[in-house]
Amino acid sequence: MSIIAGQTVLLTGASRGIGVFIARALAKEKAIIVGVARSQEALDQVAMEVKALGGRWLGIRYDLTQLENLPNLIQQINQFAGPIDILINNAGIEIYREFQDYSTAELQSILTINLLSGMELSRLVLPTMLAQKRGHIVNIASLAGKKGNPYNSVYSASKAGVVIWTDALRQELANTGVRTSAICPGYVSGEGMIADTGVPIPKLAGTSKPDDVAKAVIRAIKQNQAEVIVNQDLITATISKLLMALWQIFPRFGDTVYHWMGVGKLNQLRIENQKRVALKSSESKSMVTATSDKTTQR
Repeated sequence: MSIIAGQTVLLTGASRGIGVFIARALAKEKAIIVGVARSQEALDQVAMEVKALGGRWLGIRYDLTQLENLPNLIQQINQFAGPIDILINNAGIEIYREFQDYSTAELQSILTINLLSGMELSRLVLPTMLAQKRGHIVNIASLAGKKGNPYNSVYSASKAGVVIWTDALRQELANTGVRTSAICPGYVSGEGMIADTGVPIPKLAGTSKPDDVAKAVIRAIKQNQAEVIVNQDLITATISKLLMALWQIFPRFGDTVYHWMGVGKLNQLRIENQKRVALKSSESKSMVTATSDKTTQR
């Protein structure tokens, strides 16, 4: 069993959602946590929680879409926290659209943050891990990477890439001392991207808590688990595994089950929700601009 205490862990997407719960779990294990996210204020909030739980913390504000500058990020971490022992690629975004409505910028953003940033970070930390003959790369994937979600196709593609890349990398790194794990949560209640939409989760789909995902990450590291499905409870997770395997043989049966569960309808509601949020934001900005103009005139 691997020991996490005293290990330097790079955690992306550390400032909100599941990332915060993973940071807390790592703190309880007495890890040295390097949290990366775009909001310094949110990182500072997590820092207080981590330190209160006995962990050590370094928060770095960084935009993971800037792939070309990632070598500088790794150099900065090595300088202040030492070589990275565990990499947790958790950062991710979802944008709900009918496929033809995606912009090129949205396609690039989803694939860069969800897939390419994790690949590039792994590529950069692997030489040191291989030289030390130890290390662990944990990739937060999704059940959407095991079965495509309508109206969320690009996210599904990115997470499918994470699942298959992790699987291939695990085989490539066999007998090197470096391990890989893919964590595949289903619908997560209370925190994260599904909670942000304000749209209820289909009852038949099963839900898990963000703390369950964090616990799965810790178990995967300690027990060197190749792939972990997180969904409500052990029975639901086992059923999910069996269904995913069956759907590989009978994909249209999987389509029928997803339709029955209301997955497509859920994501259509998410599209409408995103439109309402965007409209409110636009109206708010217009009001601020109008107020500013009036102030200037006075």
